[in-house]
Amino acid sequence: MKKYVKPMALSNNNLAEGVYMASGAEGSACYQASAYIHQSPVNGDRTYRIQVNGKHDTTHTSSKQELVLSFNMPVEYVSSSGTLLSGNNTPTIHIGYTYWNNPTDNIGLGDVCVKADDGLTITGCVLLCGGAGDC
Repeated sequence: MKKYVKPMALSNNNLAEGVYMASGAEGSACYQASAYIHQSPVNGDRTYRIQVNGKHDTTHTSSKQELVLSFNMPVEYVSSSGTLLSGNNTPTIHIGYTYWNNPTDNIGLGDVCVKADDGLTITGCVLLCGGAGDC
């Protein structure tokens, strides 16, 4: 049985919706994260490229991260520098990363690609850290 994780309210005024609730994911939301679509589909290929920025400002190090991106419609995961953990063809995807971050490092991910119909918007972005010895 999965350990219960209390939902956390995170505010981010750069997103389409100001509040995003995350629950059930392992780890801690100690990153300040934001995401935006920086390349829309061209010539009918339906691929969106997303920029994700995460600021790790805490007192611990981190070697594992989980990115949770939510959208206004189902998306097909295409690629990233991480590993898709869950959510392909759903409105929420979970991507795992293994970056080493010191207590005050930043992560910039400009290579998250998904396919979706016209009108895709990002409705939530949470970057969690966690794992053995982290957080």
